[in-house]
Amino acid sequence: MESASELVPFPLLQTPIEANYRACTIPYRFPSDNPRKATPTEIAWVDLFLNSIPSFKQRAETDPTVTDAPFRAQKFAERYAEILEDFKKDPESHGGPPDCILLCRIREQILRELGFRDIFKKVKLAEVFSRDGMSFLASCQNLVPRPWVIDDLETFKVKWSKKPWKKAVIFVDNSGADIILGILPFARELLRLGTQVVLAANDLPSINDVTYAELIDVIAKLKDENGKLMGVDTTNLFVANSGNDLPVIDLTRVSQELAYLASDADLVILEGMGRGIETNLYAQFKCDSLKIGMVKHPEVAQFLGGRLYDCVFKYNEVTS
Repeated sequence: MESASELVPFPLLQTPIEANYRACTIPYRFPSDNPRKATPTEIAWVDLFLNSIPSFKQRAETDPTVTDAPFRAQKFAERYAEILEDFKKDPESHGGPPDCILLCRIREQILRELGFRDIFKKVKLAEVFSRDGMSFLASCQNLVPRPWVIDDLETFKVKWSKKPWKKAVIFVDNSGADIILGILPFARELLRLGTQVVLAANDLPSINDVTYAELIDVIAKLKDENGKLMGVDTTNLFVANSGNDLPVIDLTRVSQELAYLASDADLVILEGMGRGIETNLYAQFKCDSLKIGMVKHPEVAQFLGGRLYDCVFKYNEVTS
């Protein structure tokens, strides 16, 4: 279900890709496990996806763009639940064994086959925060205090002070406040330091992640009449279609456009739990890398030895 154009490996992954790169951070199974029997980890994660079905069904039921949305939402719930139960009986069914990428991909495929394109569209915009009485400041104050489960913030600050990067690629996450109050101010500071910035966003909608088309629109609205972002020139700001259509990402499959723009970057940033923690936390790159996200699943917190809602700020510096 990814972009129609051919997808290619992200050029800044360490080589050989086959030896060094595994997209999913948490191993659901090991080579010694019985291939026909689900492991305890597989069962736990399948159950997590099973438990998410009612919320997805509820959002799908109210999708005004889909005819017979309640009927189709019920079909989604039944079909996805059946597949997940099949994985518990036989992990090699439906293209398994399952991991977070496969479980997300099957969910998105079923939704799209039933006509649902963007069931989280209503929760993407910044107005939700003001309408529902949510406060960005209050959200910040409720963060789990440092030290976090992975906390390389001070090391990153030292490198930041040296203004070392010529070009940064940022894989972005959620729409609304995350983009406007998080990533764009960060990107603006990099631009101010003289760094070229490439923002890589999803090709197609997936949960509440911002898409390539949405991100272009957001940035256009935030620029002033001179094309500046709060006084900072945006000549060196680029937006790329990552070719991805999931809340997680396999970096062996990105768009050719992104691969071209990223080929000479010296900093890679993966933002959000899906891209920076559940996938790619241990990915190795040819350049400096930063993985940023919040732990939102107890299973992830347990694996990392941290707390629920801990932040992850993992910085890896490549020395020549």
